[in-house]
Amino acid sequence: MATFDRLYQDILGQILKKGIREQSERTGHETAALPGLHFSIDIEKDGFPLLTLRKIPIKMFVAEQIWFIAGTRKPADFLRDYTKIWDSFTNPADVVTVAYGYRWRKHFGRDQLGKLIDLLKKEPSSRHGVIITWDPASDGLSLFKKKNVPCPYSFTVNIIGGRLHLHNIVRSNDMVLGFPADVAGFALLQCILAQKLGVKVGVYSHSISNAHIYDNQYVAVKELLKRKTTHKPIQVSMPKNAFDRAEKKDRKLAAELVASFENQYTPLPAISGLHVVL
Repeated sequence: MATFDRLYQDILGQILKKGIREQSERTGHETAALPGLHFSIDIEKDGFPLLTLRKIPIKMFVAEQIWFIAGTRKPADFLRDYTKIWDSFTNPADVVTVAYGYRWRKHFGRDQLGKLIDLLKKEPSSRHGVIITWDPASDGLSLFKKKNVPCPYSFTVNIIGGRLHLHNIVRSNDMVLGFPADVAGFALLQCILAQKLGVKVGVYSHSISNAHIYDNQYVAVKELLKRKTTHKPIQVSMPKNAFDRAEKKDRKLAAELVASFENQYTPLPAISGLHVVL
């Protein structure tokens, strides 16, 4: 079984067996949850972390990362042609106020992603490559129910041993629907940054403060735990100048990345009836 599929089953098994079951005041759903879960995977050695135990929509996470890198916050601007995943989080002006890429590139008055690249070009050994999505002026610490606050709220990039490593910090992860897409998306960002900086891709790490399964997903999780796959490791074939092209929302880049994954991707069947709990 591919390394990421095995890691994923191990995490789901832990939560289902040991998770604390409580009802969420916000959603009304029961969750089984564990605090402080973490995993790491060496992309160069173990392959790209794209789940094969069930089908994951490739266009969704590819287009999402291009949209993030471009720094925009309107789904109508490129993203909606590939996925409507962010449509539930728009305001009446069709703006996602907490769009991750906008926060990385514009919201705090500085282009964090651009400065990260400049820093690591000039000082590859720097340990200051931290990107923040969470805005303490408006996010969290309130009983007011917002449509969305960032789940992956910070990540750190390091170049160690000539390889680019990314550590993603996540406050809350729906382990059935959110987690596989988050991992694939941020791992793709890691690969794009590695190419931009002219280094190899290294270890992707993912730390979760609250890792949970919703009550309407318990049956699906039991099915996922039964599944076995002999899928070969997936290797990313990165198109040239991916970062620069993503900034321009290059549709050919999206097509090339999707094709690169689809040519290698033969997952087990999708699981029907899964719905995002908002």
